[in-house]
Amino acid sequence: MAAIDAGGRGAPARSWINDPKIRGAIYQVLLVVSIVLLGWEIVTNAIINLERQNIASGFGFLKNTAGFGITQSLIEYSEEASYGRAFWVGLLNTILVAVLGIIVATILGFIVGIARLSSNWVISRIAYVYIEIIRNIPLLLQIFFWYFAVLRAVPNPRNSVEFAGSVFLNNRGLFMPRPIYETGASAIAIAFLIGIVGSFIVRRWAHKRQMETGQQFPVFWTSVGLILGLPILTFFAMGMPIGLDFPELKGFNFRGGMAVIPEFVGLLLALAIYTAAYIAEVVRAGILAVSHGQTEASYSLGLRPGPTLRLVIIPQAMRVIIPPLTNQYLNLTKNSSLAVAIAYPDLVSVFAGTVLNQTGQAVEVLAITMLVYLALSLLTSMFMNWYNARMALVER
Repeated sequence: MAAIDAGGRGAPARSWINDPKIRGAIYQVLLVVSIVLLGWEIVTNAIINLERQNIASGFGFLKNTAGFGITQSLIEYSEEASYGRAFWVGLLNTILVAVLGIIVATILGFIVGIARLSSNWVISRIAYVYIEIIRNIPLLLQIFFWYFAVLRAVPNPRNSVEFAGSVFLNNRGLFMPRPIYETGASAIAIAFLIGIVGSFIVRRWAHKRQMETGQQFPVFWTSVGLILGLPILTFFAMGMPIGLDFPELKGFNFRGGMAVIPEFVGLLLALAIYTAAYIAEVVRAGILAVSHGQTEASYSLGLRPGPTLRLVIIPQAMRVIIPPLTNQYLNLTKNSSLAVAIAYPDLVSVFAGTVLNQTGQAVEVLAITMLVYLALSLLTSMFMNWYNARMALVER
């Protein structure tokens, strides 16, 4: 019923245009329609331009022969392989440098972050200078420094720096013996996996035991014994089924063995050192977020500074550290695309570079490349969110 005003007349009904809910729904529908029309226009325009340039769309080009070599490959690859094979080579190289970079940057970042809070003035200042210098120099320049100024300055193959008569360092890479797997070598890999699983079981048991009795168990050395000792025992028990192929200088370069190319080392060092400077500040902030009363309480119970930091401070600080640490892991993975600047054969260099130039399939190649980086970022975020949930405080 219409409202009655003071004069006895009914108040006019409010128009649907003035209803904020209806108006908001209309705006949202118009926005969605506009986005769909814009996307349709982009796709249609791309198809027309591709047809005009006689470029066939689709992913059939992935089966064509690549016809180019790749300096580093974790899987079997040759110039006769397909573009699809080249994609997997670039992807694995990207994952390799990202995973190793995350591991090295995390270890170095935690060390520098803790050193930043050291009571030793010299150690604290060194950590401070490292952080300030590294964070304020562009990553691309640091990649150039490690690759051109450091790794390219080492001797040529004929004047290689020799280690133990079987490892050689020169401006073409680090050459070392390559393992040759024979019958029975799979048992060593199985023993290694059993050692890893056993170390996790021991760690959980030791934690439960400590919560019940207060007694600590040497988890670290037990894990080392399981992960390293068990494969070594299996190695001798199976009759040493792993041989070595040693590198030899033939002509102007080494043949045989295993080579670590300087592009990989330069990129790994730059990414790890650059990201570690940011992780160090994240670690420092996380430690400072823990109440100083926790440290005083630990000292009053007789704990030394080392165990206090390891058993009391760091576990609590991790709840503050993990979220920004996730961002640094994502940045490192995406920053690995700068590898194209020094010709490291990552996904961008191999697939979005060489394959794109040879096939002209810009839309398909770039779409695949972007989806890969999106997938890597989402997987990293999912894992870190799971770990963060495990570290979160559980209310009783």
